[in-house]
Amino acid sequence: MAEVSIRKVVKAYEGGVQAVKGIDLEIADHEFVVLVGPSGCGKSTTLRMIAGLEEISDGQIWIGGDVVNDVPPRDRDIAMVFQNYALYPHMSVFDNMAFGLKLRKFPKEEIRRRVDDAARMLDIQPLLQRKPKALSGGQRQRVAMGRAIVRNPKVFLFDEPLSNLDAKLRVQMRTEIKKVHQTIPTTTVYVTHDQVEAMTLADRVVVMNGGIIEQVGPPQELYHRPTTRFVAGFIGSPAMNFLPVNLIDDGGLKLRLADGTLLAVPPQRVDRYGPYKGRRMTLGLRPEHLTEPHPADRPGTVHIQALVDVVEPMGMETLLHFFIEGEPVCARIDPTIEVHHGQVFTLAADLNQMHLIENDSGRVV
Repeated sequence: MAEVSIRKVVKAYEGGVQAVKGIDLEIADHEFVVLVGPSGCGKSTTLRMIAGLEEISDGQIWIGGDVVNDVPPRDRDIAMVFQNYALYPHMSVFDNMAFGLKLRKFPKEEIRRRVDDAARMLDIQPLLQRKPKALSGGQRQRVAMGRAIVRNPKVFLFDEPLSNLDAKLRVQMRTEIKKVHQTIPTTTVYVTHDQVEAMTLADRVVVMNGGIIEQVGPPQELYHRPTTRFVAGFIGSPAMNFLPVNLIDDGGLKLRLADGTLLAVPPQRVDRYGPYKGRRMTLGLRPEHLTEPHPADRPGTVHIQALVDVVEPMGMETLLHFFIEGEPVCARIDPTIEVHHGQVFTLAADLNQMHLIENDSGRVV
């Protein structure tokens, strides 16, 4: 097991296109780090550079205190789990899991012990003599994980391993991966475009965008204290609502929406936002902070009227979609409340939870 250090790493392709633009990242021993971001952000390229499957254009990658820029993949002591499982179709589950150990000429007794231990951990002992074609997608992914586990590597690398599974299996396999890491706390780098996976699995989440790292931190920190508009909008489902506002002084610091509605800035936010008075900004507010009014609503909560466009019953909650001066907005309300398309509904916006974002830099102030 080992720490991974990425120092000013660049990946450039012909024509001067940079997929990764000089990123720095320190991953501690035993840590589970998830790289997340939209397609083309550089997350998979970064993972492949750690694995040695992509050459580095500039910078250094360290694994366990050693620079591995010129070390071939087989000598980096890493194990990788791929999106497409990458199992040998003509081999049994046992032989697929044992193949890497056989190549390294491990004793038969040691191979059997490691495979049995991994199969027991992943609950695939009854499947050891089957061929991959006789397995479900979730079972194949367990076998791919088992093949990595038996290696006992310094670092596990996961490249979108759940994207081929259905929604129910993805939830189940997320739990399996987390249990495996709790049992064998190997340093793990996991790539996904699914922010729910990132939030549920990671010790720390690395949000990438356009080849750079936007923010690194524990899941709850990224959710509640994003530093950029991109992170605020990417982390969370449904996504954060964004509305253009003017910050004005009208008998106190207030936000003026495009339709002229005035929202009073909570007293505890006045000192922070005061220096931005007179500027056009963007208000960010998560759907759970825009809900039905309650008698116990705390100071800083304001009421707004919304013409409901779409109602989405979700069982444990209901999502309301509407527009404010052409901007789409989503609210979360109690599922027992009956709301219909075209209805004017009163919502309570908890501005104690709001984020104010600079329009030019995208920075959350």
